[in-house]
Amino acid sequence: MEQNNSYFGELGHAMKTLAVGMKTTWKEFFKDFFTNKSTEQYPENRKTTLHISKRHRGRLVFKRNEDGSFKCTACTLCEKACPNGTIKITSEMREDPETGKKKRFLVDYQYDLGDCMFCQLCTNACNFDAIEFTNDFENAVFDRNALVLHLDKEEYQGGSLPGLIDGGADLTIGKFNTKTK
Repeated sequence: MEQNNSYFGELGHAMKTLAVGMKTTWKEFFKDFFTNKSTEQYPENRKTTLHISKRHRGRLVFKRNEDGSFKCTACTLCEKACPNGTIKITSEMREDPETGKKKRFLVDYQYDLGDCMFCQLCTNACNFDAIEFTNDFENAVFDRNALVLHLDKEEYQGGSLPGLIDGGADLTIGKFNTKTK
């Protein structure tokens, strides 16, 4: 095939490429009008139709004992396993009132949600099953400092959506969830 490097040859090639692109654009534009496509209405219908997988990693939370105390022993295994320093644990040695021996106590468990890669290496490293990822995904804020969470100071009550931990609305395969509120 002979290459046409002239000005008009290049101009003709550019016009042909533009025509192919515009043909594809107009074909897709009009296909939407003549077929019944549906879209999941996210912000409006998220309480009734949004389905989130139970395995989705949305944010890290502390697991609690039956008495409400957290299971974390400040062993720092999760902090060491974190590849980008998302977790910062501050602890101190104190005398345990029950046994009289010195024991490490958690002072602060800082988790930066904005830097987290959601790799789950921290939860795999935890020998005490003290932390887990929930499928809560609505974490958008205007200030990055609000993404720095102190897990020992908060008690996670579930996400902003009802039944989110259980996966939200039922999933219907092959059909979009378009029910209204």
